[in-house]
Amino acid sequence: MRILSVVGARPNFMKIAPVVSELRQVSGVSHRLVHTGQHYDDKLSGTFFEELGLPEPDINLQVGSGSHTWQTAEVMKRLEPVLEEFRPDLVFVVGDVNSTLAATLTAVKLGIPVAHIEAGLRSFDLTMPEEINRKVTDTISELLFVTEQSGVDNLKAEGVSEDRIFLVGNVMIDTLLRHRAIAAKSRMLEKLGVKNGEHILPYGVLTLHRPSNVDQPETLEPLLQAIGELAQEIPVFFPIHPRTMARVRDLNLDHYFGGSNDGSPTGLRALDPLGYLDFLCLMDHSRLVLTDSGGIQEETTALGVPCLTLRNNTERPATVEHGSNQIIGVNPIRIVSAGRHILRNWSRSSRRPPLWDGHAARRILEVVLQQRSCVSANRFQEQRGSEQLV
Repeated sequence: MRILSVVGARPNFMKIAPVVSELRQVSGVSHRLVHTGQHYDDKLSGTFFEELGLPEPDINLQVGSGSHTWQTAEVMKRLEPVLEEFRPDLVFVVGDVNSTLAATLTAVKLGIPVAHIEAGLRSFDLTMPEEINRKVTDTISELLFVTEQSGVDNLKAEGVSEDRIFLVGNVMIDTLLRHRAIAAKSRMLEKLGVKNGEHILPYGVLTLHRPSNVDQPETLEPLLQAIGELAQEIPVFFPIHPRTMARVRDLNLDHYFGGSNDGSPTGLRALDPLGYLDFLCLMDHSRLVLTDSGGIQEETTALGVPCLTLRNNTERPATVEHGSNQIIGVNPIRIVSAGRHILRNWSRSSRRPPLWDGHAARRILEVVLQQRSCVSANRFQEQRGSEQLV
């Protein structure tokens, strides 16, 4: 059985790592890993492969950045000959980035079945490019591996046949649980001056990358101002995505950062992008995480760390229903109020969604191996016949 996995951005690496690990233990499977190069900076991708134990990609398409349309089209153009040469029996795609959509479209047009890992998530907000990617990918994928019950409900409501839907748990949490003890050995907290021996000072963590938050000065500046107010009580560390840093500089908002430069123990403190293990360590010991990232909503839920999501919706409602996440939006007053409430009443949550137990990848491989002789057999043959007629 030949399987090809496609990744393109950091969250993809974390999600595919446990699947690759399980595949290594299965005899009779030939696997290739393709990196589209959607995240091409070494700080954003290179170190992740090493830390997650992923093999070097068999192929790097080196697509790079561009508009959504250009990037999607370029991945399709460069991936097609790879698929034609390897002729996999199944293509794994993960998450909701442009590479996910591009790989799915290319494979299905070649008559190759696709398995979507992290299917069914919905924000019901079509202004988000990720929502478009998710919906299209789910519509044409053959096997849909779902992280939480809302995903099952969404797919059924969209008319997807139940025999394509599999609730398996969350592969991102597989990766987190496998690496948590290793991440605890990171020296990141000492470098930041918040750990002395066994004593850790309280601090917060911020991430921002969504265009709706970072591209508009009328949104980004009030966000930084509000989080700066919280940072007067504890330091808030902000590993800044290069795209976000470019916007901060373009809008002359650097003055909201302090602490590390002025000698104060508090303040909003800018950091370079971190590797997976350093960032996991930083999250795990924080009092509060503020983010617009879907993956971080899940990771903080698994860690039991309070999270304020700086969006008006989430495609991961299990993190609210079963976890430590609150959807707070971008209103500065609400952010400051909710943040201060958490800091004054801090506690870890022990709740975690069903099947977020570290064994999702194993369940995925069990399904694939059970269906290896019949995955999309009829549809595959029908599409082949149609291609010949065309």
